[in-house]
Amino acid sequence: MELYYKTISELEELLDSGEISAVELAKAFIDRKNAVDGKVGAFLSSDEGGLLAAAAESDARRARGQKRGALEGIPVGLKDVLAVRGQKLTCASKILENYVSPYTASSLEKLESRGGLFWGRLNMDEFAMGSSCENSAFKLTRNPWDLSRIPGGSSGGAAAAVAAGECAASLGSDTGGSIRQPASLCGVVGMKPTYGLVSRYGLAAFASSLDQIGPFARCVRDAAILLEAVAGHDPRDSTSVKTDIPDYAANLSLEAFKGKKIGLPKEYFSAGIDPEVRGIVEKAVSDCRALGAEVEEISLPHTDLAIPVYYIIATAEASSNLARYDGVRYTRRSPSTTDVIDMYFKSRAEGFGEEVKRRIILGSYVLSSGYYDAYYLRAQKVRTLIRRDFEDAFGRVDVIMTPTSPTTAFKIGEKTSDPLAMYLSDICTINVNLAGLPGISVPCGFSSEGLPVGLQMIGKAFDEQNLLSFAASYEAARGFDSREPNL
Repeated sequence: MELYYKTISELEELLDSGEISAVELAKAFIDRKNAVDGKVGAFLSSDEGGLLAAAAESDARRARGQKRGALEGIPVGLKDVLAVRGQKLTCASKILENYVSPYTASSLEKLESRGGLFWGRLNMDEFAMGSSCENSAFKLTRNPWDLSRIPGGSSGGAAAAVAAGECAASLGSDTGGSIRQPASLCGVVGMKPTYGLVSRYGLAAFASSLDQIGPFARCVRDAAILLEAVAGHDPRDSTSVKTDIPDYAANLSLEAFKGKKIGLPKEYFSAGIDPEVRGIVEKAVSDCRALGAEVEEISLPHTDLAIPVYYIIATAEASSNLARYDGVRYTRRSPSTTDVIDMYFKSRAEGFGEEVKRRIILGSYVLSSGYYDAYYLRAQKVRTLIRRDFEDAFGRVDVIMTPTSPTTAFKIGEKTSDPLAMYLSDICTINVNLAGLPGISVPCGFSSEGLPVGLQMIGKAFDEQNLLSFAASYEAARGFDSREPNL
């Protein structure tokens, strides 16, 4: 197997034994990116010289016996919504096209302290608003398994880069499924942690009560390594929670299902799910039953309200967060303005894309006088009911399983003219964000067209260790699938 398709653990063994150097590994990923990214389009930018210099420093540390951690020398890609000092932070938007961050996100400081190497800025839907990665202001990212299809979104570039072997792992953000959905469509592991487990300091905000940083990886163990590296309390983030962070990878159990109960919410296996996807996911659940679990049908009765609740709360918070991009300070300013009001209008009209404008307008409407109580306040009350649905379910079961996405990857352009159809792509993932729970998507098979299908596992709040063990147990039982994208 080529270096770029090995897991982090396998690469660390090669680095520790001296069979390869961090510089050689960096060159392998650079060569891979140069060979295939013209087709995939995962990267918005990359600093090959910076990666090689950082790899040389990693080799020097290792030679001195100063290995920092389990990510020493491993190139990790970054969704272009995470701040790194001295690098562009565009959020795939023209309004931030030339913005250079003056600081580094807390999660990335932690990643660097474990030896991880930053490798490129990865494409996304503008300001993380989208489910297909077609809303980027700069380029189109394609699914490595079928270049005529979308990779999912908003973290499409982060998922596609891992699937195509352009980085060993990557970090994305998940507001309503933006890690798990593209992970499913691209055939990799993607995890959204419990809200508050990973600091949001240095993450460009879309919806502050929903956003959470998480990993993309080739296997569950790699996701566990990456999560342990970035998680932990941060006093710079008021929503960061003080909780112990275990060594997730070291504590993985491959017998996690014995004596445990899996909940299958009937609302997630309805007519809206593609029959082939449903069949593949049901087969995966049967595999978990064979590992010693009991399976019980459950109900999450407010599931059908997830889409309207999410798109009220998320757009309301987006309209507030994006008010700062006004052309006055660090963002693009229209060159042809007559006064300050004209500058506001033109700078935002020229800088934002259609989907971002749509959500700002929706959010401003639901927060406006006369509509706040009818929409936003009511949505927050229903959000509480959704969270209680999960609390009640976890009183009876240990893990909840659903499809990650209702379909496999759809064709590029297939849903761009129908925003509602696009929004429904996240129907299986949104509730997890509204409830603040951890969720992980693991590959569970391929459709008859050769497209990946993902199994979503949902856990209790701050119970990432058990959730990762459930995922690792299934992954080990399913066995290694040697199929790779034909690039």
